[in-house]
Amino acid sequence: MFDTLKSRIYQGDQAIPDIEKAVIDEKFRGLPLIDRQSCSNCNECIDVCPTNAINQDISIDMGKCIFCGDCERKCPNNAIKFTNFHKISSTSRESLIIDSNTTQESFESIAVKSTKEIKKLFGKSLKLRQVSAGGCNGCEMELNACSNVNFDMGRFGIDITASPRHADGLIITGPVMENMAKALEDAYLSVPDPKIIILTGTCAISGGVFQKSDVLKRDFLEKYKVDLYIPGCPVHPLTVINGILDFLK
Repeated sequence: MFDTLKSRIYQGDQAIPDIEKAVIDEKFRGLPLIDRQSCSNCNECIDVCPTNAINQDISIDMGKCIFCGDCERKCPNNAIKFTNFHKISSTSRESLIIDSNTTQESFESIAVKSTKEIKKLFGKSLKLRQVSAGGCNGCEMELNACSNVNFDMGRFGIDITASPRHADGLIITGPVMENMAKALEDAYLSVPDPKIIILTGTCAISGGVFQKSDVLKRDFLEKYKVDLYIPGCPVHPLTVINGILDFLK
């Protein structure tokens, strides 16, 4: 016991003290910025993108983007630059589409829209049932990290539950394969009302690299309203926690 207490005193508080002000390493690829004036319309970024996340008007859909950085490396004029800004969650699918008018400040101002009802219902406690609908386990591992001693999202009243019957909503990863479609809907129907849906990762939002697969069955996402989109491949724990906190506030 004394060794445990000594170790605890020696280690101190390992949790990030201020989640909202935490800074990610410069190598992290977050919000992309586009300099349209530097673009020569060579379309090399469009051709190299593995998920068709870049449109002809040189806008980037973060819901499809896997943040591989190929477009940034391929662009001969440096018209595309990925910043390390990680607060890229959104309550609107359309807000995930970044164009030349998008800045960090403008994205922050419109990305996450909360309501008094959401704050009243879930502001003090949010329990989520995580469903992996055919994911590669990348986003699933990052969600696990959200509860470790470094990020400790439980201190904000946000927890992953073992049963949908104990949850306030679903947090979904993976592109939704046909083998998981029924199980996903069963889990959703088992969550008591009122409830929310959070899509975590590029695969969940758009199908990602699997979007053209014949074994996808994404009818669930057309049938039920999605409340929060958290892009990334995989998602970063700080992106997840800040996105949910902004949604609740």
